[in-house]
Amino acid sequence: MGDWLAVLLLLAIVAGVGWLWWLQEHPVKTPKRRPAPAVQAKKLPPPTPNPPLVSPPVPVEKKVASAAEIPKPPLPVISSNAPVPPPVSAEFPRPAKNLLEAQIALARRVISPGSIDGAIGSQTRAAIAAFQRSQKLVESRAPDTNTLSLLTLAAPLLTDYVVATNDLARLQPLGKTWLAKSQQSALDYETILELVAEKAHANPVLVQKLNPQVDWDDVAVGTALKITDVVYPEPDEKAAFVVIHLSEKFLEAFGTETNLLAHFPCSIAAKVEKRPVGELHVVVIAPNPNYTVNPELFPESAELQALGHKLVLPPGPNNPVGLAWIGLDKPGYGMHGTPSPEQIGHTESHGCFRLANWDAEYLVKLVWIGMPVEVVP
Repeated sequence: MGDWLAVLLLLAIVAGVGWLWWLQEHPVKTPKRRPAPAVQAKKLPPPTPNPPLVSPPVPVEKKVASAAEIPKPPLPVISSNAPVPPPVSAEFPRPAKNLLEAQIALARRVISPGSIDGAIGSQTRAAIAAFQRSQKLVESRAPDTNTLSLLTLAAPLLTDYVVATNDLARLQPLGKTWLAKSQQSALDYETILELVAEKAHANPVLVQKLNPQVDWDDVAVGTALKITDVVYPEPDEKAAFVVIHLSEKFLEAFGTETNLLAHFPCSIAAKVEKRPVGELHVVVIAPNPNYTVNPELFPESAELQALGHKLVLPPGPNNPVGLAWIGLDKPGYGMHGTPSPEQIGHTESHGCFRLANWDAEYLVKLVWIGMPVEVVP
């Protein structure tokens, strides 16, 4: 019995020694653990089959930040099946940035700088001064920082004008003599350039600069042109009175609260003795009138003196009184349009007050029979 115990003990010792030796030769390999990331990403929700049109707002940490640090809102997400909306300009409204933009901003307020040309001149300075008076600013007569900041533009500066069949059909050359003009069907535009320049309240030279690719001698139907986008708003009220400033060559219409309704450059009589000063009144309002040429009023015309009788000229923008005649109670005097709007304020008349056609047409909407017109030196 003792021998068996000794044998079992010896076997146990041998087995233990063998097990220890096997562990040393075959150590157990434990997997290494990666360090955890500093910030664990959030688990994203699964994509939805129909994503929303606008992504949810990004939460902003509540802290005091400058305007430059505030993140912009996310752009809307448009599904591939949805129609693409028209682009929306984030540029407007904004203040005018330069002289051309200031002229357009003034014109849209019915404060005309004359034919828009992007150049500073007496008419533009007078228009700026009128705007500054209306805003109670210092009258610098210049597009200074304060003035430009208030001359807000609500829409783009330019627009497209597509030449139509009717535009070309109305063109006709202007007769060289009074008799030839009296025999025409209308005293209409001679060229497309003249037509679109008046629609844009612009100088023809500016229109040419905006469209350098156009051959103005061969403009076809469907030609797309870039022009200044100026349309006078419909007046909210009739004028209470009009004041014409002879020395500065401009006309202003005021409302019942002495609020400025319109400011227009004008030409005046060449001879001082033909410049009436004082109060006159409106007695005739005639849109798109014909014109009676009286030889007595044109002693310098050898043709009219030889004819010895009056001629009636048909209506049209190239009529001597343009597209509107507003007669005054001084015989032979009135406020009217002109065939050459870009020359307003630079040339002089026989006695009447000439306006650009677009200004004369607007003035017709403001005046009334009996309205006072004050002419000041």
